[in-house]
Amino acid sequence: PVTVGKRAALWLADLLLDLERLEFETGRLLLRGAKGTTGTQASFLQLLGDDAKVRELDRRVAAEFGFAGTYPVTGQTSPRKPEFYLLGCLSGIAQSAHRFGADVRLLSRLKELDEPAAAGQVGSSAMPYKRNPMRSERICSLARYVIGLEPNAAWTAASQWLERTLDDSANRRLVLPEAFLATDAILLLWRSVAAGLTVYPAMVRRNLEEELPFIASESVLLAAAARGGDRQLLHER
Repeated sequence: PVTVGKRAALWLADLLLDLERLEFETGRLLLRGAKGTTGTQASFLQLLGDDAKVRELDRRVAAEFGFAGTYPVTGQTSPRKPEFYLLGCLSGIAQSAHRFGADVRLLSRLKELDEPAAAGQVGSSAMPYKRNPMRSERICSLARYVIGLEPNAAWTAASQWLERTLDDSANRRLVLPEAFLATDAILLLWRSVAAGLTVYPAMVRRNLEEELPFIASESVLLAAAARGGDRQLLHER
């Protein structure tokens, strides 16, 4: 049997993987830097007359904005691939959050746990005995939205037309901030649910006892097969 505790460990394991990936991607973010209209530095070389000075300008601009360095090769805009990688991180967090929210909703249906309820919260105006896991539902709703934004960033990275493309501009101004804002909202909801989750051991035990005969059948089948029984015949029996 998978206990509620084991399920919580699975939630946490997913989240740790997301954190590891996010730290990796943010750790290698660079700035476009002081590069000309099409990504070359010819104009800066003409102005400064020295390769070393052009590179130093690039370094100083990056440092001023808090970046470790600049991308060595760019077009008119900064590379869009890193944005896809970042959206992939946010999508991963949303996937983990959706799994958590869905599990809470399913386990609430089994009456094994409840998310925290606000004072005076009613679950259903028509069914007074019912309490919907509203925060978990919102987590799943927002997570679905964030997951759906990742392909958008993929198409933006794929649709760079030579060095003059700016068709992604209006798109990015929506997708990037909304992805981060929605993920932030997801994490705030997740923290509030996880911090106040109520587990009902008596219901867990009752559900487990109802399923134990079925769970035990696997051990019976293995033991009978080990004694020489035909697995298919044993299975049917």
